[in-house]
Amino acid sequence: MPIAAQIAEPLRATSPVVFASPHSGRVYPAAFLAEAQLPELILRSSEDAFVDQLLASAPEFGAPLLTTQVPRAYVDFNRDADELDPALILGAPRAGLNPRVASGLGVVARVVSNGRAIYRGKIPLSEAQARITAYWHPYHTALTGLLERQHRRFGQVLLCDFHSMPHEALTGHVARGARRPQIIIGDRWGAACAPAIVDQVEAIWRKTGLTVARNAPFAGAYITQRYGQPSTGMNVVQIEIDRALYMDEAKIAPSADFAAFQGLMRGVIAELAALDTGAGVFDLAAE
Repeated sequence: MPIAAQIAEPLRATSPVVFASPHSGRVYPAAFLAEAQLPELILRSSEDAFVDQLLASAPEFGAPLLTTQVPRAYVDFNRDADELDPALILGAPRAGLNPRVASGLGVVARVVSNGRAIYRGKIPLSEAQARITAYWHPYHTALTGLLERQHRRFGQVLLCDFHSMPHEALTGHVARGARRPQIIIGDRWGAACAPAIVDQVEAIWRKTGLTVARNAPFAGAYITQRYGQPSTGMNVVQIEIDRALYMDEAKIAPSADFAAFQGLMRGVIAELAALDTGAGVFDLAAE
């Protein structure tokens, strides 16, 4: 069975940043594969595949890294535990559905990319609750613990919550003649992170030469909303990376550019981890 939360700690904690990849898990329980009507390769299309590997250097720069083995198609850590889809889960309440749940992307997903249904029918509420108990709660307990510990040590914390987006995800969202963003930084339109910090995060990415945008169409979901409280020193940014930069999306395999992009990521991670040492960024956020 997959491990809910894996924390790679630095030998010496020097950074107030926490790096996380909640969607790169790829250990599929055998019972789930037997229950699903889709082949594993299609189920994997919902993963942020290999993002955990792109972030692996974070502890070298004094910052902890939180990852998981749990696939997003099995339990989605970027949803609230009560985002239950009644179209999938027998006995789930029908009141107060948000667009994410209505589209089949609740805490237990009904579909993967392109709206492909995972199951032949419905699953019992007890099964959904068992997954949430076994995996969702331990992941968020680990994340909460890391953020609170960093906040105690440094007075400020920045969670860099990394995700990946299909290359075609922005089709229809990019103005004619405009460059397609390769990196999207989400701070829920300023609600989840202090402006001085987001500005520095964006500047670091822009130095790579990649095309960077903010908030549209990915402003951040549950994790950004729940943990981002800049007025108390809890800052969160969601960072979406175009999968075409490092992987073959059809095969879900690293591309020939993977090693080069991993090297670029190493430089970005080093700069993100050092944010507290430059230009008083965290001091500015506390004023």
